[in-house]
Amino acid sequence: MRASMDGSIAVYLFKLHRLNCANKISNKMSEKIMTITRLETKQRMSRIVKHNGTIYLCGQVAADATKDITEQTQTMLDKVDALLTQAGSDREHILSATIYVKDMSYFSEMNVVWDAWVPEGHAPARACVAAKMAREALLVEISVVAAEI
Repeated sequence: MRASMDGSIAVYLFKLHRLNCANKISNKMSEKIMTITRLETKQRMSRIVKHNGTIYLCGQVAADATKDITEQTQTMLDKVDALLTQAGSDREHILSATIYVKDMSYFSEMNVVWDAWVPEGHAPARACVAAKMAREALLVEISVVAAEI
């Protein structure tokens, strides 16, 4: 009788051990790993932030604010291209863009440049609003969220 009771206890302990091991594996698999990478960080902002496969770019403006809306839009988008490449993405993987224009009278001219820049079939979710700019000469700014590739 004692031998069979010990056998039952041994089976019970074995099953309990197996259950504990399975729970530990399950808990490790469900742990969230959160990594945030910041590139070109200064006191006020980072130019690029990467988190769980998503890339966030800080607001981008024209390389030369003395130019017209067409040139400002193009050089702004050129800067976005460079940052996306640096971050491990490209314009085909843009998820969302928010465009700020100084005045909605620039909307059509800005859109001509935008439409030529966005790859066909890869238009992101987008908003465009009129906004006061940080500097008087700036006509357009963009904020971009993209997927890492």
